[in-house]
Amino acid sequence: MSKLILTNEVDGLGSAGDVVEVKDGYARNYLIPQGFAVAWTRGGEKQVAQIRAAREARAIATHDEAEALKAKLAEGKVKLAVKAGAEGRLFGSVKTADIAAAVSEAGLGELDKRKITIPTAIKTVGEHEALVRLHDEVTAVITLQVVALKK
Repeated sequence: MSKLILTNEVDGLGSAGDVVEVKDGYARNYLIPQGFAVAWTRGGEKQVAQIRAAREARAIATHDEAEALKAKLAEGKVKLAVKAGAEGRLFGSVKTADIAAAVSEAGLGELDKRKITIPTAIKTVGEHEALVRLHDEVTAVITLQVVALKK
């Protein structure tokens, strides 16, 4: 078993700044090479404190603020213009960064792209949904209106 400090959020494991114990192969072959974690050391406690402080600065402060943002996101549809072919198929797919930028442009608030989850790949124009984890207990659904970019 390897003891690691998470530098990014990993689904099913923990958030940035958490100290976790995982199997050696998972640490060596996935978490460390992908940059999701670093090896735990005695001097790493200072690093844990820095990561947690940065995470808290980016996080939405309270449960009430998260609920307010969830209501705001549920009200409006977010329009996203992307390059598409003749039959409505996209050139590529919609990324979480694209969604975060579209939400910001729509004036609905600032979202961290790492907190956005796309349940199924968005590769066609039309109406799609994405999930955003705003707070530990609050998840919002964003309705995306994907349209072809006018040339």
